[in-house]
Amino acid sequence: MANNHEEGNLLTFGGHLEVLRRMLFRILGVTGAFAIVIFCFKDVTWKLLLAPSEWNFVTYRLIEQAMQAIGFGSFRFSEYHVELIATDLSSQFMTHITTAIYLGLLGASPYILYELFRFASPALYENERRYSVQVVSIVYALFVLGVLMSYYVLFPISFRFLGTYSVSERIHSTITLDSYVSTFTTLTLLMGIVFQLPVIAFTLAKLGFISSTLLSHYRRHALLVIMFVAAVITPPDLMTLVLVSIPLYLLYEISIRVVKWVE
Repeated sequence: MANNHEEGNLLTFGGHLEVLRRMLFRILGVTGAFAIVIFCFKDVTWKLLLAPSEWNFVTYRLIEQAMQAIGFGSFRFSEYHVELIATDLSSQFMTHITTAIYLGLLGASPYILYELFRFASPALYENERRYSVQVVSIVYALFVLGVLMSYYVLFPISFRFLGTYSVSERIHSTITLDSYVSTFTTLTLLMGIVFQLPVIAFTLAKLGFISSTLLSHYRRHALLVIMFVAAVITPPDLMTLVLVSIPLYLLYEISIRVVKWVE
């Protein structure tokens, strides 16, 4: 009877598809709700999105305060203004819609992860479920840290450098809204992925490809690689390179500790 009862609870292939379909509809519904709310609160949304392009963004103020604290009282960032333009008739409206969708996905991401976990959890053992919850939580937390790193450090400094860079005094930059949003989205996603380094190291250690001894031995090489990656994804100035390289190297050190724990 127990076996018949268990067999009765097993879903057919069509049943799984139906569960998946309902899950996708719920995800689309929640994401759509977030996107609509974000779209309606246009002023707040774009104030936050455009804040990193301002010359007095909070990151610059904090850097100035830090420089003053260590004895550079006269250090100030110069004021700058970069004009953003829309070149097509529908570009502002379409960019508003696509940005609302992107942010809707980001806002709904905890719920999306919950739905995906609930869909997969019946196939997992109890210990695997607890293990999966921990891994997913860490992945999401690292992704959020990467997004914050991009918003507060990488993108504003990149925009300041690239937006004000000029080959001649006769040439002035006017940045399109599409270019601004595209660069913002790309850098944010990139940093969210880069911050998964400890999780990647954990996975590789589980598969037996790396060890803590190996990572420790190649610390100097890793630092050079990290600085090279930071130089590629950031403007070519020393301050930005340092600001990006430090957290990435800290992630590498955390990865070593994670791999040691796995061993």
